[in-house]
This record gives sequence, structure tokens and C-alpha cells, in this order.
Amino acid sequence: MSNKPLPASTPVETTPRVEDASTPRIFVSAVTTFVGLFIFVVGAKPDLFAWDRSPVVGFVQIVVFLVGLAFICLGGYIGLHTLWRGVERTITSDIGSRLVSTGYVIAVFAGLADVFGMGSQSFPAVPYFGPWQASGVLIGQGVIAFGFLLMIPFPFPWNRNRK
Repeated sequence: MSNKPLPASTPVETTPRVEDASTPRIFVSAVTTFVGLFIFVVGAKPDLFAWDRSPVVGFVQIVVFLVGLAFICLGGYIGLHTLWRGVERTITSDIGSRLVSTGYVIAVFAGLADVFGMGSQSFPAVPYFGPWQASGVLIGQGVIAFGFLLMIPFPFPWNRNRK
């Protein structure tokens, strides 16, 4: 072995770059949203996958599409919250995130109204997902969509200092 000094190497960058900091969150958001969409479709229309075993929409099917809706809400929240990176969120965005949560609660209580004892079927009977429950879930989904719309960081004049 010779005693020659080793050539100087270029330093390796070990800190994440600022422009790439949101990429993992966006990826997790998209994956969570699409997994939620798949679960939602399995619960709402299991006959698309030839998994329909009942002529009525039962408890398990309602719970499955509500779990899918929860994943969709979570993925959308993570993605839209990531878009606000580097800027203080506005009150409109905060109201939107609360509306997403409120819309999900509306959808859950409307979908499981029979289970909670507030629907058209009382407890000993099989839960029935009728037109009133469907309307309540659609209203909840509308509130969720409006909440997501409020969370979008539009280029308002007070947001011009975005990084």
C-alpha cells in the first residue's frame, strides 16, 4: 500500500431538498384516496366485482362504503393540506377542513341511522339503507366536497408571497 493521500471526494448531500419535501405526502395522499375509492366502490356497488350476496344493502355493506369514504376524506385532507406548505393557512381553509369532518359525521349518522335507532327500521329488524339514508349520505358527501373546495389554496392577493 502506498502512502498517497486519497483524492478529495465531493460531499454527499444528506438533507432533503426543500422542493421535494411535499412529494412523499402527495404520494401518500394519492394512494390513500385511491384505496379509499376502491373500498367505497366495493361497499357501494359490490356487484361490479361479482361480490354481491344480498338483494338489499346491509350493515356490512354500509360500513364498508363509510370506511372507504373515511379514507377518501383522509387522503384528500393530507393532499390539500400539503398544498399550503410554506404559507399560513387562511380561515377559509380551516373552515373547509372542519366541513370535511362535519360532512363525514353527517354521512356516518345518515348511513347508520337504523343502527343508531333513528332510522325507519328499529333494532331487531335488519338495517335498511333506504332513500332517506341515501339522501343523508349524499348531503354529507356534498358538505365534504364543499369543504375540499374551500381548502384549495387559490392565488388570492394575500397569498402572493407563496414560496
